[in-house]
Amino acid sequence: MASRHLFTGRLVGAISGTLVSGVGLGLYCRYMTNAAHAESGEKKAFGQGPAFLSLRLESSEAVNHNTKRLRFELPEPDVISGLGLTSALLTFSWPKGCMLPVIRPYTPISTLDEPGILEFLVKRYPNGKQSTHLHSLQPGESLRFVVPIPGYKWHANKHAEITLIAGGAGITPAYQLIKGILQNPADHTKITLVFGVNTDADLLLKKEFDEYEARFPGRFKAVYTVSHPAQGSAFRKGYVTKELLKEVAMSSVPVTDDAKVFVCGPPPMEEALVAYYVGSQISSRRETSLMQGDAAAHRKEILENAYGDRSSLKNLEAAMQAYTSTSIKKPPL
Repeated sequence: MASRHLFTGRLVGAISGTLVSGVGLGLYCRYMTNAAHAESGEKKAFGQGPAFLSLRLESSEAVNHNTKRLRFELPEPDVISGLGLTSALLTFSWPKGCMLPVIRPYTPISTLDEPGILEFLVKRYPNGKQSTHLHSLQPGESLRFVVPIPGYKWHANKHAEITLIAGGAGITPAYQLIKGILQNPADHTKITLVFGVNTDADLLLKKEFDEYEARFPGRFKAVYTVSHPAQGSAFRKGYVTKELLKEVAMSSVPVTDDAKVFVCGPPPMEEALVAYYVGSQISSRRETSLMQGDAAAHRKEILENAYGDRSSLKNLEAAMQAYTSTSIKKPPL
């Protein structure tokens, strides 16, 4: 018992020391961020380093049986997030019953330069400590945001066309990039989204995607597949498979070799895709880097990869294999 108490005391002391140090670092970083913003004339909630910023929950809206849209207030009505496209935010909480604090990243879905607010779409998992805690939050309560996590550096027209393959809650980082591109009049990137889910109710953000298809015909296309559709469902039944990806790739003639593929989804979806590619001839002409993903999809990364031959998807094969070998397994959220 004595050793247990000693361990507990040391653990609490270590955590307390870390938190105190973190708060000190956070205050310093907030000071530096505020100084930089004063020079630039812009008010940004998050800068380059740690923020340790506590934001008040304005509203919590149930989207379906396990997903909520959480809207947080930024420190002042005229403050913007300061985040770039493909960024996520690391959240910190100490849920009841947990011996240790929980830290998880989530991807904002609100327009990143919209003043005053920050929105997230959070899926709750049965054993997810952070997602359960976030779903329990009531308007007026707060959540601490530790640090922004930048991802793949995007600028207008960086690639002529992109394909985003998303599964389940992995749709949020894909949506953030789609929204940022289509809302920028200077960006003319062509976008194809392949979105696979379990049920019709899991097709998150479909209303927004429908509006984009109507507003940007020829530039944005969404393809949906549902593994367990409702009776009489209008959606394709099945998973994100090699056949579906080939169909999508062959449905339009590429206007350029300058294309990118982004992948974000739960491990079963990725493993099913990778199974086909194992043993295939992999193109040596590839560029591999990591783009920040969404924790709700069980991953910290999205892999982006170039593919020059859309009919063979050779570089997409490389992307699937590289993504599997480099992705970090995450615990339930």
